[in-house]
Amino acid sequence: MPSLLPTFLLAFTLTAPVFSLASPAPLAASRFEKLAAQADAARAEDRVADAIRLYREGTQLRPAWSDGWWYLGSLLYDQDRFSEADTAFRHLLSSPAHRSPAYAFLGLCEYETGNYGDALTQFRAWANAGWTGTADLRDVAVFHFALLLTREGRFVESLYLLASAAPRLGDLPELSEAMGLASLRMRYLPADFPPEQREAIWLAGEAALYAAQTHQEFDRADEFAARLESRYGAQPGVHSFRATLYGFELKRTEAEREFRAELEISPNDVSSMVALALIDLEKSELVEAEGLAKRALDADAKDAEAHHILGRVLLAKGDLNASLSELETAKQLAPGNPAVRSHLAMVLSKLGRTQDAKAESANFVVLKNKQDVMASPEEKLGEKTREKAR
Repeated sequence: MPSLLPTFLLAFTLTAPVFSLASPAPLAASRFEKLAAQADAARAEDRVADAIRLYREGTQLRPAWSDGWWYLGSLLYDQDRFSEADTAFRHLLSSPAHRSPAYAFLGLCEYETGNYGDALTQFRAWANAGWTGTADLRDVAVFHFALLLTREGRFVESLYLLASAAPRLGDLPELSEAMGLASLRMRYLPADFPPEQREAIWLAGEAALYAAQTHQEFDRADEFAARLESRYGAQPGVHSFRATLYGFELKRTEAEREFRAELEISPNDVSSMVALALIDLEKSELVEAEGLAKRALDADAKDAEAHHILGRVLLAKGDLNASLSELETAKQLAPGNPAVRSHLAMVLSKLGRTQDAKAESANFVVLKNKQDVMASPEEKLGEKTREKAR
């Protein structure tokens, strides 16, 4: 797969901050300082092989040299020497100041070497550490993070991350393709999907991309979605995708129609049943909502959202003990879901279990504020707040 905006990482390497050097032992100071100066000069003059050799010598002489490991890893990455770059960046994990961007680079290295499970672990660590790094590094790492989330079947999270980058990156073919895969719930990386699916993925991707723009160009999004439906309407996932777009446009009737059309094609599509159950719950059509939630659980008894929505329906009906049972199951299946904890707190409060309700409310706050994948890098770094203040 062609790399996304390949100049990003080079720009990041050239503009990385200079970190302070530990005080050298007196006898080694002169030799080390000479090596450091030579390495920096070689890098500035684009003598890559010399710079790599000199940074390697310098880090061997002083293993605590953060600058050296940083530039060594960056140069090796730019040379596609990913395993070696991975080794260099791991030396930065002991430094709180450098750990977060090192996680991002480690995720990229593991991605390029095909160690996708390890790459996801590194990207999650990067997210939890605050998504730090230049805007360019964040865009590249978020893109690859999202690709792996799609491969893992976490389509909503993948789309959320891709949508957060869409207004800045614009109509890039790589971004459109990635959004199309997640939108159609295809667990492929871009290099792996069946070639006959290319047009459907592109149409879905363009629709998602326009919907994610700052001014939400829904007319263009609907145009591509209509073309997708007219050509591939019999394909699983197409109607549920269009329903999701209608949901963003607050067109509830159209969204409901499309989710029901999806169930005609895919009778066991759990996400469509859960979405319809939520629509019915919001309309206070509790019998219909309960039936759909139970159908979803018949299709997949381990789906956390199906248990969650059934718990909410039972709460609305006043069947508190049954609601509690469903929500406790949802909590076990998705312990990091703050909404489940919020509804659990409601049920426990109604049952008179005040202390337990307070505990779940506290868990809700912790999870809501936790630096997890469902908050975009911009929100984590406070950029939206700063923009509003300008």
